[in-house]
Amino acid sequence: MSEAWLDEVKWDDKGLVTAIAQDARTGRILMVAWMNRESLALTAATGIAHYWSRSRSKLWKKGEESGHMQTVHELRLDCDGDVIVMQIDQHGGIACHTGRESCMFRKLEGGQWLTVDPVLKDPDSIYGESK
Repeated sequence: MSEAWLDEVKWDDKGLVTAIAQDARTGRILMVAWMNRESLALTAATGIAHYWSRSRSKLWKKGEESGHMQTVHELRLDCDGDVIVMQIDQHGGIACHTGRESCMFRKLEGGQWLTVDPVLKDPDSIYGESK
């Protein structure tokens, strides 16, 4: 398959694009991360979400440490070409490194961010003491 489709993505000055992982069944936003050209191409080729870690400056396959991989059913590019939305199945039901279903677990209420989603699995048991 030609990779000309990658040229239609508007990469930022660091060669990245925002990527949103959305549960294909429920529509819930599970996480927002970054992709570079290589990670997007790998995601499309393998059907498994790959991202670029800005903090570690490296390519990573979602779930490589935790086992919580993301199977990608659909990739969409927004009208401006600068956001990718992926319809995914989240293996293990945990997308967030905090052990929650979603990284979007805080809700603004009464001028405060309240944690509204429970920890499903202790992060130390997922990643060890490193996180």
